[in-house]
Amino acid sequence: MSLVFDPVVDDYVNQPGVETRVPNFGSAYGFTVKNESSPFWCNVKLRNELEGLGYRDGDTLFGAPYDIRHAPPRPGQCSKVYTDYFARVKDLVKHASEKNGNKPVILIGHSFGGRLMLDFLNSTPLLWRKIFIKHLVLLSPTPHIGFTETLTNLASGPTCIPMETIPRLALRPMWWSFTSSLLSLPSPTVFGHEPLIITKHRNYSAYDYQDFLAALGFSVKGTLPFNKWVDKRVEAPMVPTTYLSGFGVQTPKQVVYRDDNFNVYPENVYGDGDGVVNWNSVLVFAKELKRQQSPENILFKFIEIPNVSHSYIAIQDDSLKIVIAEILEANS
Repeated sequence: MSLVFDPVVDDYVNQPGVETRVPNFGSAYGFTVKNESSPFWCNVKLRNELEGLGYRDGDTLFGAPYDIRHAPPRPGQCSKVYTDYFARVKDLVKHASEKNGNKPVILIGHSFGGRLMLDFLNSTPLLWRKIFIKHLVLLSPTPHIGFTETLTNLASGPTCIPMETIPRLALRPMWWSFTSSLLSLPSPTVFGHEPLIITKHRNYSAYDYQDFLAALGFSVKGTLPFNKWVDKRVEAPMVPTTYLSGFGVQTPKQVVYRDDNFNVYPENVYGDGDGVVNWNSVLVFAKELKRQQSPENILFKFIEIPNVSHSYIAIQDDSLKIVIAEILEANS
């Protein structure tokens, strides 16, 4: 699964001999059960609920699975994977609209998928959005302004790619090869100089990423100049938007490596959030998205759901009812 940088095309690509295919793109069944012990993972329960309300796959319900390894295009860097992906999503939106009497569509994105839907919309002309997009529903999106777990994933391996037989630390070299691994670094303007990574001899804040990555042994060779990765400008989508997020769940806000050893699992200092995204990030992100209300007065709705985690917002019964109600309201 690791990527390699190809200087000829100035982009990250699969290892030689590896081909990536996306089965069932366009179908809500592109989200499949990966682990039988977690039968409702990957938006499966949300899909089932919508089908119970009369939505039908390939008719009024569609899916756009993505590749979490890559980062969307950024100024000065190529991303063929996401240039192609956004083109396919755009075609899918037009197809869904045409299939339903040229009505505009509702986009729903969870976690990194929510981030991608924002980036997708902001890659399209505003007139196109006004014609084809009725509403955007964001379920615990990973915010552009970042969150602390991004640093933990770099130091100790990814939490978002669980493999039962492989320790997280063993996945760390693979994670470092992903362009997305740097995508959600906590923004200095939000997290300031507060230590995020604490070690015996050195603390690292959001202003110290170059030193932190050097201490890890992480190489940024082939990537953008580093300041491009911490450009956290949030662009409002300029379409009616509902943003739902959990809070009241223990969420790491600082990570402690007592012996300066990044090869052992750290201790966490917790704050508020949804278990993944810090609450300060959620609030600032919501404030930035709300800018579309003035002067354009485009609908923005922010819903805070207590005691629901990042992964379970569309799985836990109480929060799922809220999510479904918002989708139905958007479609009314």
